[in-house]
Amino acid sequence: MQRYDAIVVGGGHNGLTAAAYLASAGRSVLVLEAADHTGGAAVSAPVFTGVDARLSRYAYLVSLLPQRIVSDLGLRISLRRRRFSSYTPVPGSATGLLIDNADPAATGRSFAAVTGSDADFAAWQRFSAMTGRLAARMFPTMLDPLKSRDEMRTIVDDPIAWNGLLEEPIGSSIRTTFADDTVRGVVATDALIGTFTSVDDPSLLANRCFLYHVIGGGTGGWDVPVGGMGAVTDALADAARAAGVRIETGAEVVSIDPDGEVRWIAGESEQRAAFGHLLGAIAPQILDRLLGDAPAGPRPEGAQLKVNMLLSHLPRLADPSVDPAAAFGGTFHVNEGLSALEASYAGAARGEPPAVPPCESYGHSLTDPSILGPELARSGAHTLTLFGLHQPARLFAKDNPAARAAALAATLDSLDAVLGEPIRDCLLTDADGRPCLEARTPLDLEREIGLPGGHIFHRDLSWPFAEADADIGRWGVETAYTNVLLAGAGARRGGGVSGIPGHNAAMAVLRT
Repeated sequence: MQRYDAIVVGGGHNGLTAAAYLASAGRSVLVLEAADHTGGAAVSAPVFTGVDARLSRYAYLVSLLPQRIVSDLGLRISLRRRRFSSYTPVPGSATGLLIDNADPAATGRSFAAVTGSDADFAAWQRFSAMTGRLAARMFPTMLDPLKSRDEMRTIVDDPIAWNGLLEEPIGSSIRTTFADDTVRGVVATDALIGTFTSVDDPSLLANRCFLYHVIGGGTGGWDVPVGGMGAVTDALADAARAAGVRIETGAEVVSIDPDGEVRWIAGESEQRAAFGHLLGAIAPQILDRLLGDAPAGPRPEGAQLKVNMLLSHLPRLADPSVDPAAAFGGTFHVNEGLSALEASYAGAARGEPPAVPPCESYGHSLTDPSILGPELARSGAHTLTLFGLHQPARLFAKDNPAARAAALAATLDSLDAVLGEPIRDCLLTDADGRPCLEARTPLDLEREIGLPGGHIFHRDLSWPFAEADADIGRWGVETAYTNVLLAGAGARRGGGVSGIPGHNAAMAVLRT
């Protein structure tokens, strides 16, 4: 039986990050990935039959990936900043809020047109400056051993930001800062993406989600990966292999013995190997199962509908003064005023599918046309990714296919309500004559990429600092076994596509 210094279970971006760091430090490393390819949720794929387009099928934007990881591993990736942050049409009107990163004056005029005054734009500028300072101070700590809560408060050095974002429900801060419901909703979505909760929840789950959405890169910017998300994980796989990592795909792990042995199925044969350290770049509940342990917490529940589309042309908007390329070039918010978001959450928590689902979308190809074949790009076609909020797994449990179809229809109708033409009329058809449209529920994500309950963060996000004295100075990846570590999104300081848990798991091994 072959022995490795480290075996990494899961060949997504975090597993590959951990493996690359360990191999670069001279450790022997084996990566075991159940799928027939690396990448996990961060992949690019030709989704539609006979159509020359590679879509970021699950994860689609990058914010939390530190430049230090890119530099350390020599990753050949390119990230592009979007000029337009967001566009939010006001339901029932021909106006919308366009936030232009390159033209503050135009953004101010848009705020005035929507809100009727300059007050919320001034508040927006102050709030953005506050979160920018928070990001600049907090994000550099993400690759260090865990600070205590008091240490992090000292680093942040801003009592207003700390109290408003880390001590009381973020709904209070949003309502105190902004008067307009549309503006409040634009801020609130950062607290709700991938998280089924209310902005008024005293558990502060929404606050934790908000933090991870505004601190990325020390700026809070969200960037488009050139070539799609698959380009990021392909670069990580290249770096890992170049460092000497052995990557086995089609290798489904069936058990982990914490005494130092892992078993997996490859083809029709069972194989095994010994390890010094085991890094689980998988959801904590899956790691618990493989270890033979009871789950450490409640079953996670994802709450989103993911829709991929390919359009023959961008749809006209209800607001003729806004260029669709600008509106869809950033985040396009649909029925995401704060009151609509809270009403949808309350209904879904009662088991009622949202009648007018809140959702948001963006067109990757508007910033990065390289994901389209040359002929397709010249035709004026564009991708459109849509992410529906407050669609928890419980709504799909009885009959997933039927509930998926109903949720998709309601979501497209919700989008149509703020467009100048139906989105269905803009869809390309594939080689079989079917509309270029696919939807994935939380249960689909569980089946396809192993996310328990379809939770895109593997489980609820945690604060990016130690919450117990025993964790101060640790890496936030430790388990009950000294030689078994978490290296995926479910680790402390986990969440979206970042490589942070993979880096921190590798450091926990190398600095032991």
